[in-house]
Amino acid sequence: MADKDEKKKDRNRSVDPAVLEVLAKTEGSGLESAYDRYLKMQPQCNFGETGVCCHVCIQGPCRITKKADKGICGATAYTIVARNLVRHALGGCAAHSDHGLHASLLAREVSEGHAPDYEIKDTKKLYAVAERLGVSTEGKDDKAILKELVAIALEDFNRLDGKDSRWLSQVIIPERVERLKECNILPSSIHRTIAEAMAQTHMGMDADPVNLVFKALEVALADYIGEHIATSLSDILFGTPKPVVSEANMGVLDPDYVNIAVHGHNPILSEMIVQAARDMKGEAEAVGAKGIKCMGICCTGNEILMRQGVPILTNFASQELAIMTGAVDAMVVDIQCIMPGIQAVAECFHTRIVTTMPSAKIPGSYYVDFDDSRAMEKAREVIEIAIGAFKERNKEISIPQVKNKVVAGFSLEALLDIFAAVNPEKPIKVLTDAIESGELRGVCLLAGCNNLKRIHDQNHSVIAQELAKNNVFLVATGCAAQTYAKFGMLNSDAVDKYAGDGLKAFLNRLNEANKGKLTEKLPLVFHMGSCVDNSRAYDLMTCMAEELQMDTPKIPYAASAPEAMSEKAIAIGCWAVSLGMPVHVGVVPPVPGSPLVDGIALQIAQDVYGGYFIWETDPLESAKKILAALDERTWKLKVHKMAKEQYETEALSKTW
Repeated sequence: MADKDEKKKDRNRSVDPAVLEVLAKTEGSGLESAYDRYLKMQPQCNFGETGVCCHVCIQGPCRITKKADKGICGATAYTIVARNLVRHALGGCAAHSDHGLHASLLAREVSEGHAPDYEIKDTKKLYAVAERLGVSTEGKDDKAILKELVAIALEDFNRLDGKDSRWLSQVIIPERVERLKECNILPSSIHRTIAEAMAQTHMGMDADPVNLVFKALEVALADYIGEHIATSLSDILFGTPKPVVSEANMGVLDPDYVNIAVHGHNPILSEMIVQAARDMKGEAEAVGAKGIKCMGICCTGNEILMRQGVPILTNFASQELAIMTGAVDAMVVDIQCIMPGIQAVAECFHTRIVTTMPSAKIPGSYYVDFDDSRAMEKAREVIEIAIGAFKERNKEISIPQVKNKVVAGFSLEALLDIFAAVNPEKPIKVLTDAIESGELRGVCLLAGCNNLKRIHDQNHSVIAQELAKNNVFLVATGCAAQTYAKFGMLNSDAVDKYAGDGLKAFLNRLNEANKGKLTEKLPLVFHMGSCVDNSRAYDLMTCMAEELQMDTPKIPYAASAPEAMSEKAIAIGCWAVSLGMPVHVGVVPPVPGSPLVDGIALQIAQDVYGGYFIWETDPLESAKKILAALDERTWKLKVHKMAKEQYETEALSKTW
């Protein structure tokens, strides 16, 4: 009996009340979700977990043990772990860059007039990106400017001449560019970097762990280029996010509506789905529905929340449970983080799974080949499938009545606009002054996925609460941001509940300065977007560094991935380290099998790049370590400022 109770407890690996309600109602039903499969997978392979399993060639897999300290080819633990790290980063880089490439190709179609359902929605962002990249705008129309930006982006994907990436060199501070050049990890182009790294990790190639780790960082920087391109071009085409009010969690489902969950990562599809749904209300009413309601899962949900105010349904780990409510008529997916298991669950209900991309198909699902040149036509085709499913609802609907108010839409531009109400000349100084005065202890980016090795949403929520209590300014992206949306931490009530006195005073000052400008008071955590929008969050750090005239390793800014899961998270973490951030990770990646590689990540990286990793699974301890990292930088900031004033020199403060 004790064993049965323990398994039940383990299955309930979430602190989300909506998730727990669905898990309770489906227990013993035969419906299977990630929570059940996690239990079946225990115990997990320790060789793979620590990174000492090699399957690069088919002599293996080779596992490093006390009896066998080398693979068949002679590769040691440090070679195997480092090589696996590069390949994980490669997976993340390829995923984000594929997203960035799709955005680039669509932007080119728009600039040439071949994608009639899309347009340039933010000319201000178009001109800002052009200025940053050194593109002249004088005498040119918007499409001509966009075409030049696309040419730069595509060159950064495909360059073969060995010159440095133009996009990366222009969007980070010069001191970081020089550091990356000194270490020979500044990418030339995305596709060349991916190809070189795959070749470098082939059997019989690089065995030097330091060289391999440096290659992983170069791959990660290529990932950053792809992310930054994706974010910039998406803002130009779909609009740069501004503060918006919505809701989150499973209570956003409405049994009287055709409910469409849009899931994945690509706004090129989801923007059209939302627009088509609004246009097709009449078709839904004709089958007895009050209308069509869209809601988001994972990063495509973040994209349409930020720009359209579409509510968040849930995040990665609980995507199957949304279907188990019986209220989802269609789950429309594009790319990345889509569990194949959703199809098996959907077959037990009336729900249609609609795949839309040739690189992300699921057996048994409906497939609509999304075509940018016929975007609205294809979107309407998807909506018709959802309406057809609504007519076939045949099971009892059980929707957890759990939802919370959300204030989101905080692009960097939106944040700076809010700061400008206090200091119009130098908006970012509002933030840096608050840190220098001690009112705030620094900034933390909360990012990443869900991972059932941790209790779903627990690490995210506990770490955020602890940091807020200790006066850290919090920004969030990805599934982390959706945790805060679901838990009511993206509204002003959470400020009263969790924020320390310094953070409260800072946010209240901003609220007062923006009276009449904002319809809602500012939230505890600022939602900055999807996982590619970690580029926005790093742009905030760059702004702080430019204002303080210091390289980024001196800025009191940290990152945390409390429930990291995907290869994309590994790529993001690696570029964040190389660009000067302390990076906490709440699920230890597969590197401890080599003390050498582990030491590079935790210690040596700081000596070379200024950024470093912090492995910590306990959320309370995690918060303490993040605070310690911020406090060390804040203390150094004060020392350098005093030295600068006393000796009237820039040298101590600017260089790293």
